[in-house]
Amino acid sequence: MKLFHAPTSPYVRKIMVALIETGQLDKVELVPVKISPFNPGDQVPSLNPLGKIPCLIRNNGKPIFDSRVICRYLDTMHDGQKLYPNDSSLWDVLTLEATADGINEAAISMAYEKILRPKEQQSDDWVEAQWLKISRTLDALEKNSMDQLNGTPDMACHAICAALGYLDLRHADRGWRDTRPNLAAWEDEFSKRPAMLATTPELPK
Repeated sequence: MKLFHAPTSPYVRKIMVALIETGQLDKVELVPVKISPFNPGDQVPSLNPLGKIPCLIRNNGKPIFDSRVICRYLDTMHDGQKLYPNDSSLWDVLTLEATADGINEAAISMAYEKILRPKEQQSDDWVEAQWLKISRTLDALEKNSMDQLNGTPDMACHAICAALGYLDLRHADRGWRDTRPNLAAWEDEFSKRPAMLATTPELPK
């Protein structure tokens, strides 16, 4: 298999964590790409017409995307401890994973606004609207999701940790930890798992 990826992407990080957790990292060739919404290149759009990563090429040559689909697929490809439960709690896991992806979407949109758009075209109102989504979601996690996060370390837990790590990477100045002590303490501990440590992102130098 081949994984088209960029190491700073929280969506890619989810997949890398899944590969490590399920013992499949050595079965995948990592293909780094540098793309953006304004410059998707030709290679990735030929595989995923949306022009987005991550994109996984299976052994049969067919691509699959997005990250939630890829993670579910990888979880079917091993016989060890599954990342997704096989009972009614699956819906809680999928919902929490979708929550993580929503944080990522808003956080990446904020970063793109500052990195990709000319200064005169940037909208502070847009950035703040995205942060409002994130802030509201973090408050909900602090209030409603700690029991789930402190349970079995499933894919949702890894996805939330990756999303919080991306906030630290791109938006540390927002101080998301300051008013969510339980969530912050959970992330501090969960991020010490080997798969999370091995995939800690760094901004390009």
